Amino acid sequence: MALSDQLTRLAARARDAEDRTAAAQGKAKADLEADVEVARSSAEAQAQALRESAAAGKGKISEWWNDLEERWNKAVADIRKKIDSRKAEIDLDKAQANVETAEGDASFAIDYAYAAIEEAEYAVLDAALARKEADELAASSSA
Repeated sequence: MALSDQLTRLAARARDAEDRTAAAQGKAKADLEADVEVARSSAEAQAQALRESAAAGKGKISEWWNDLEERWNKAVADIRKKIDSRKAEIDLDKAQANVETAEGDASFAIDYAYAAIEEAEYAVLDAALARKEADELAASSSA
């Protein structure tokens, strides 16, 4: 898939997430619980695909991407444990504190994703420049 197509896919996914989260405000608890499970399953599937892509890309991508992917998996696992433990809380004070933490986590995740998109744009443009430079070198060496 071309890099520009991957960015288009990313933008469409961000729009879908925006639409789903906006719709969440008016949903019943049971519907939200179902949406959360679907989102979690989707995120887990994407994480698995990312792991496979990193493994298949060894030697084709910078080693630090593999390191980042491993750290990302650990961080996601830790976050999931905290979310699961929060769900077990029954006490009202703890539940209200959990809301603040969950909203803070969501806000930071959005900021993190925004930064990742910025990095993706930089990487795509840098790859395009590298391609141009290689093409110029090829043209000048064959002349």
